[in-house]
Amino acid sequence: MLGRAANGVYWMSRYLERAENTARLIDVGFHLALTRGSRQSQDEEWKSVLITTGQLESYCALHNTFTGPQVFNFLLREKSNPASVLSMVENARTNARLVRTSLTNAVWETTNEGWMCLRDLLSRPVRETSLGEVLMQIRRTGTLVRGALEGTMLRNEVFNFSRIGTFIERADSTARILDVKYYVLLPSAAWVGSSLDNVQWDTLLRSVAGNRAYSWLNAGAMDPRGIARFLILDEQFPRSLVFCYEKIGSNMAGLAKEYGREGPAHALLRDSRAKLHQTTIDTIFDAGLHEFLQEFIGKTVELSSAIAADYRFIE
Repeated sequence: MLGRAANGVYWMSRYLERAENTARLIDVGFHLALTRGSRQSQDEEWKSVLITTGQLESYCALHNTFTGPQVFNFLLREKSNPASVLSMVENARTNARLVRTSLTNAVWETTNEGWMCLRDLLSRPVRETSLGEVLMQIRRTGTLVRGALEGTMLRNEVFNFSRIGTFIERADSTARILDVKYYVLLPSAAWVGSSLDNVQWDTLLRSVAGNRAYSWLNAGAMDPRGIARFLILDEQFPRSLVFCYEKIGSNMAGLAKEYGREGPAHALLRDSRAKLHQTTIDTIFDAGLHEFLQEFIGKTVELSSAIAADYRFIE
C-alpha cells in the first residue's frame, strides 16, 4: 500500500475519533458548568475544556472571556480554527475521498453524509438549546463510520491502519482528559460523598463514555483512585490506556504479517505495552499520576511518528 494512501486511512480515523472526543468534552463542560455556583467557576470549567483539547492559546488570540456559547462555538465551527470539529470532520472526509478506492461504499457514504449533515447544522452559531442535537450528530457520525468499517471492510492493511489511527487518538484523548480533570475534581472535605461529589465524577466518566461500565464493575462507588485505575489499567473498558494499546498491538501485528517485517514502531509499542502491564495503580500514584500521564502522552506521540516513518506516510 502506498504511504500516501496509508496516511489517508490513518488520519481519516484519527480525525473522526478526535471530533467525537471533542464533542464529549463539550458535553461534559456544559454539564459541569451547570453545577458550578459562580460565573467564575463556570468560566474555569470552559477554560479547562480548551486546555484539554490543546486549544487555549488559539482561543485566547480571539477572545478574552470564557462564556459557554463562545467556547463551544469556537470548538465546533470557528472558521479560523483548524482544530474545530467541522474542520476535523471535513479533513476526515477529504482523506476518505483520497483513498476512496480502498474503502467500501458504506464507509465512504457514512463519512460523506456525516460531514454534510454537520456542515448544515454548523452553518450558523450554535445555541445552548440546539447544542445537544449537534453533539449527538457528531457522536453518531463516528459510530456509523466505525460500524461500517467493522461490518464491511476486509481485515487487510486498510482496516489495520484505520484501527491504529482510532486507538492512538483514543489513548491520547483518555490520557489528556484524566490528566487535566483528575486534580480539578479531587473531592474537598466539604462535599465528599455528597450528591455533588458523585455528579462531578460521573460527569468525568461520561467524557470517556465510561460511566455505565464503571458502575457495573464498581457497584456505582465513585472512588477517585478507582476511576484512575479504570481509565488506565482496565482491560475490558474500550477507552482505557491498556485496552487501546492492546488493540494497536493486534493491528500492528497484522501489518507485520502482511508486510513480512517489523520496524522501530513495533519495538516502541512492545516497550510501552510491557510497561503498562507491569505497572499498578499504586506504582503510578507513588511516582506521580501527572508524570505518568505526561510520559504516556509523549510515548504515544513518538509511536505515531514512528508508524508514519515506518510506513512512509509522507510519500
